[in-house]
Amino acid sequence: MKALVKYQKGEGNMEIRDLPEPIAGPGQIKIEVKAAGICGSDLHIYHDDIAIPLNPPVVTGHEFSGVIADLGEGVTGWKIGDRVVSETAYSYCGICEPCTEGFYNLCNHRRTLGYWFNGIFTNYTVVPAARVHHLPDNVDFIGGALMEPLACVTHAVLELTHITAGDTVLITGPGSIGLLALQVAKAQGAIVIMTGTDQDLNRLDTAKKFGADYCLNVMRENMLERIETLTQGKGADVVLECSGNQKAANDALLAVKKRGQFTQIGLYGKPITIDFERICFKEIKVTGSLGSRRMSWKKALQLTAQGKVQLQPLVSDILPITEWKKAFTMFEEKQGLKLVLTPIES
Repeated sequence: MKALVKYQKGEGNMEIRDLPEPIAGPGQIKIEVKAAGICGSDLHIYHDDIAIPLNPPVVTGHEFSGVIADLGEGVTGWKIGDRVVSETAYSYCGICEPCTEGFYNLCNHRRTLGYWFNGIFTNYTVVPAARVHHLPDNVDFIGGALMEPLACVTHAVLELTHITAGDTVLITGPGSIGLLALQVAKAQGAIVIMTGTDQDLNRLDTAKKFGADYCLNVMRENMLERIETLTQGKGADVVLECSGNQKAANDALLAVKKRGQFTQIGLYGKPITIDFERICFKEIKVTGSLGSRRMSWKKALQLTAQGKVQLQPLVSDILPITEWKKAFTMFEEKQGLKLVLTPIES
């Protein structure tokens, strides 16, 4: 089978290779990949600036949907042909404090699909049965490839942030993560302000279609003045920082209200300078967000099953895995929105 492999550490060092099909071991499920989403972290793996443990040579990719192709010894409750998605936390210790409290996404020994264990930019992958979830009937495979980023968003927006009906939520960055956060916040009854730049005009239009109450181009409007007007001088109740941009983060600290909430979702890929004193002066509650956990997945699956979050409309381009370089370039240049790779026959 054809697979996109990070064959050694360092800038680049990725290529399509021929690999044998994996075999499902005890307690594992073999899944035929139908669609695979490109994540920003895949680009960080390519550029070798990812902070998550990496173990090359490894098949990359972790956002996907597929069909069960085989069951390992001892696996029950599943059958060949089931439509599924899978968590990415392939293994973790299970005994540290985060693990015992259900936050295995924070385990120091967590090893991840597509980083440490062979991932999904290929035809088949093998994962522990305990990480697998049924794909809702109303979600196709293309949309299902976005279930993992949605689980990350539900962890950030529903589990780490407290949003109530009528809250004003500022979302910085209208990429796929920001647009998923928009839909989850709207499902909570929030008033959503989405911000972007000249590069994001099409994405801001998409945000309007998904229910954003206000879309601001920060290169054409004074964001702080507009938010002050919209909130009658109070500021945003909640900030969901999805851009991974230093200026956006600092501006958002100015825009959030006193005693407001600031949740960091986007990754910067490098240290940034931030005016931390503003957090003190305004008594802002700040949290980071990393990955997802089982409850995040349950909430994500429920939101899609109920039709409260749409996934497939976020996909702008579908390319074969052999065109991964083109897709990575498109991602970095903000061409399109969500990019999905499909496997090819070996």
